[in-house]
Amino acid sequence: MPTLQFKGKAIIWNHHLSVPYHSLEAIPDFGYKPENAHGNIIVEGDNLLGLKALLPLYSGRVKCIYIDPPYNTGNEGWAYNDNVNSPMIREWLGREVGKDDLTRHDKWLCMIVPRLRLLRELLSDDGVILISIDDNEIAHLRCVCDEIFGPENFVNVFAWQSRTSMQNDTDISVNHEYIVVYAKSRRKEDRRLKETNYSTWFHSGSFAYYPLPLDPDKFSNPDNDPRGSWKQDPFDAPGIRENLTYPITNPNTGEIYWPPEGRHWRTEEETYQRYVEDGRILFGKTGEARPYLKVFYEEKKLFGEVDTTWFPGNERGTVTEATKDLMGLFESKNVFEYSKPVNLLIQLLRLTTRGGDIILDSFAGSGTTAHAVLEMNRADQQNRRFILLQMTEATAAEPDKNICRDITRERVRRAIEKNGYESGFQYLRVGSSMDADNLLSGDLPAIEPFLQYLFFVCTGHTDAQPIEQLSEDLFFAGTNAGINIYAIYSQDIEKLSRLALNLDIAQPISHHAGGRRKIVYAPACFLDEDYLQANQIEFVNIPYGLFGRGVQQE
Repeated sequence: MPTLQFKGKAIIWNHHLSVPYHSLEAIPDFGYKPENAHGNIIVEGDNLLGLKALLPLYSGRVKCIYIDPPYNTGNEGWAYNDNVNSPMIREWLGREVGKDDLTRHDKWLCMIVPRLRLLRELLSDDGVILISIDDNEIAHLRCVCDEIFGPENFVNVFAWQSRTSMQNDTDISVNHEYIVVYAKSRRKEDRRLKETNYSTWFHSGSFAYYPLPLDPDKFSNPDNDPRGSWKQDPFDAPGIRENLTYPITNPNTGEIYWPPEGRHWRTEEETYQRYVEDGRILFGKTGEARPYLKVFYEEKKLFGEVDTTWFPGNERGTVTEATKDLMGLFESKNVFEYSKPVNLLIQLLRLTTRGGDIILDSFAGSGTTAHAVLEMNRADQQNRRFILLQMTEATAAEPDKNICRDITRERVRRAIEKNGYESGFQYLRVGSSMDADNLLSGDLPAIEPFLQYLFFVCTGHTDAQPIEQLSEDLFFAGTNAGINIYAIYSQDIEKLSRLALNLDIAQPISHHAGGRRKIVYAPACFLDEDYLQANQIEFVNIPYGLFGRGVQQE
């Protein structure tokens, strides 16, 4: 497979692995109707650190990711700010990327690659990522997505008509953008499976678009067929297969028809004859008299309609419509440039999600994705959940700037109030790092995010179980593959330094775990190796043993 080379690639390709995990700290004052959040969260902070912080909670659980990263036009004012240990990349830090920057494509790729690597880890096996982009970076984006997701998992590129008006200040009016679509694992089944086993086709553990609902107005019943309303579809289909190529005689005119050039009939001849006997083949009496298939609404509504890769602005919304949506919520103030229209996101969610699915947007901007999720849930009475991740974008010149708090959060809050949505959200902030230096300095995370992190790095899985406090400083993080995970922990650094795995703690752990193996995270251990082996206990040191998935599962 061809690969794309760019400055810094060797340095940043695995940078996501060295990014430390961070805690996620709740900010109750900025949440809205948190009792009705139902899993909806807005996260304030650097989106690379935020994605790493989300892994212990959502790895392999996100059904749909939509991102709208910088298009790298040279006019967006974005700067490369990832803390990569490289002299070349350190020279890039904080410098605005303009049109005259000869390394702007390299910088953009160095920014997007580690984020895409983490986003892939968050996707479920049947998940999909949709990326808005324009001509500046689409070629580079396709190349790195082929490397990260695999070329076999490329799905589509949608062309979205982002504007319907003409630009008169340029040599040609550019009226479209793209949405690049990759799956975690693309559906491999033959299309014939769709026609024989709907459940298997749409729930096979790999990605497939959901069908759009049929329009019943396109069906009628002029001959009062007892099977109900119907429409006629062409009986030919794309492709050339010998067993689907045979002569068909029009009984009204006697004329013999073969499939048009480059096409074959939809079924083998034996099935065609059954359709004829069943009154499902239609022929014209004059003019164009090729065969058509009678398709009934009741049998076709299960499979719905397929969409196209062309998204016209009058149906899916334009940038102008997005601006009007936002100004309608912010009292005519234009608070955010180039947001996406709600209708566009609704269409993407309609194709890719159902009730209970988690939707993530890690370049959340004005919060359109959350607005679309809430509107979709109201329309079909389902319970999709959103995760938004947005930076403050504060600078030395604007130290108090906070896009996440003042625009992303505020837009979602106002949309809920204005439209009467039932859901609310929690507001979180990327907190302290969980690396050894930080822990030793006394900057300790709260117990819940810390145990979620321990469980994830220990097992590679997220924990669906609530954390259980067994005693003042002893916590049960969950079970995976027959192994119980425990931690002896306090957020007080002085107290933590005095805690250890000893006999008084080991005995209740053994009683709680029964016959299971036990992993115990603690600052120290006062038990000998023979006792640990006899009681199936493995000790892991806090903080030095935290940074690898070292559990050997039997």
